[in-house]
Amino acid sequence: MLAIVAAGVAPGLALLSYFYLKDQYDSEPISLVFKTFVFGALLVFPLMFFQYVLAAEGLFQGDFTKAFGTVGLLEEFFKWFILYYTVFQHVSFDEPYDGIVYGASVSLGFASAENILYLIANGLQDAFGRALLPVSSHALFGVIMGYYIGKAKFSAGSRTRRIAYSLFIPVALHGVYDFILMSMEDWVIFIFPFMVFLWWLGLRKVKMARLLTVKQLEKEYPI
Repeated sequence: MLAIVAAGVAPGLALLSYFYLKDQYDSEPISLVFKTFVFGALLVFPLMFFQYVLAAEGLFQGDFTKAFGTVGLLEEFFKWFILYYTVFQHVSFDEPYDGIVYGASVSLGFASAENILYLIANGLQDAFGRALLPVSSHALFGVIMGYYIGKAKFSAGSRTRRIAYSLFIPVALHGVYDFILMSMEDWVIFIFPFMVFLWWLGLRKVKMARLLTVKQLEKEYPI
């Protein structure tokens, strides 16, 4: 059991450490990052219940509606809800890049709990594949969500539009990811280029968030 928990949590913690250490200017308090991670992990249980009820009632069970609705929309909405209503106004959220850290944290908390439950049910032989696909994809959905949350808080322009982007872009990406897995027989052929694109997009948002943070610091502390 200990091996399963370690294998389930290790990829999430490794990815979270990577994005956390990219914050070069004012690292976030570990306590708040950990709390966000735990909130994300606790989301797994109510979401499992909602998805079970929908499946038992035969609602939204087509590949498209399940991928974009009962999986993509439900999971990303609840992660977004925690990020927006528990972190967005927090005093520690004081730079654009911080959205990346907290977005990755809530998503990786969810992915780690989901991963542990999957490995308990199916065994450790799937641990490597789970780290490459579900865990890293959740991390990148969270990074993209956090980028737009950070931009909404610290950049001039339409806050409402950016907050909408922070929810609906991860929903769309998550939906595409699950639709590939659910509906395509040769899903490996399609999921590989999608994951390359997702990593490219996520790392691009990391770079852009860091540039926004530098610009903000230059305004606050002009030379």
